[in-house]
Amino acid sequence: MADTDVIVVGAGPTGLTLAGELRLGGARVTVVERLAEPTGQSRGLGFTARAMEAFDQRGLLPRFGTPETSPVGHFGGVRFDYTVLPGAHFGARGIPQSRTEAVLEEWAVELGAVVHRGWEFTGLEAGDSAVEITVRTPEGPGRLRAAYLVGADGGHSRVREAAGIAFPGTPAARVMYLADVVGRKLRPRPLGERLEHGMVMAAPLTDGVDRIIVCPDGAPPREDAEPVTFAEVADAWRRLTGEDIADADTEWVSSFTDATRQAVTYRAGRVLLAGDAAHIHLPAGGQGMSTGILDAVNLGWKLAAEVTGR
Repeated sequence: MADTDVIVVGAGPTGLTLAGELRLGGARVTVVERLAEPTGQSRGLGFTARAMEAFDQRGLLPRFGTPETSPVGHFGGVRFDYTVLPGAHFGARGIPQSRTEAVLEEWAVELGAVVHRGWEFTGLEAGDSAVEITVRTPEGPGRLRAAYLVGADGGHSRVREAAGIAFPGTPAARVMYLADVVGRKLRPRPLGERLEHGMVMAAPLTDGVDRIIVCPDGAPPREDAEPVTFAEVADAWRRLTGEDIADADTEWVSSFTDATRQAVTYRAGRVLLAGDAAHIHLPAGGQGMSTGILDAVNLGWKLAAEVTGR
């Protein structure tokens, strides 16, 4: 007998949105997340217009307060004015991913989803009528059985690997840096500024904290797996802007690339993929997180209908 209808591995924006969507459709869902606690990191700052529409349809927007919207955007450097579209959502920015995840987890749990944190997915056995996973928990090893399993566990998805789904694509050709800088008054560049040797962006995140992004032209991907340091970010910022921020404090430092990959299939029997587990691309502008959220919106009602027979 199944412990639940659907197991979701990963409690990021994709997995938590999917959990809520499944519950709206009447399916039982259990989320398994390796991390014992949310990271609290800002990561993706906001979401696209379509993701904002989906949240509005589910009554979630008020939980985010009054987000800063983005009525002006660009594509390939050509700027757009979205205010000419009547009643349109413009997308939201300045909302840390940690806040988005907190809102989505609260919503999913209110609807009846079960979220197990500190449970690490270690393997799966899929049959014709069910799928069973093994997990490592604080209490020891365990097993869970369900009708379906969804891997929403990121670009390095263990679910995808265990299901034997290939993930071909184009390797990274360049690296870009970002940091949340504390206590420095930086000139706002919310849509980015093109300079001689690259592009930079700076925008307020919270009081006294600015998010900066540095995209040096021709900067090759880093060869080592060590986390990027703020010294590297500050050096790239100085080379592009001439501004010295090396002595600033930071709340978070990271890097990202333009690597592009897509799973050869999003489904293998009773195992499905969503979000970065299914596809990765340049995540700038909240596109990575928003695409995962919309994967979940698309998949949730269909999978719920399948398991409930509705």
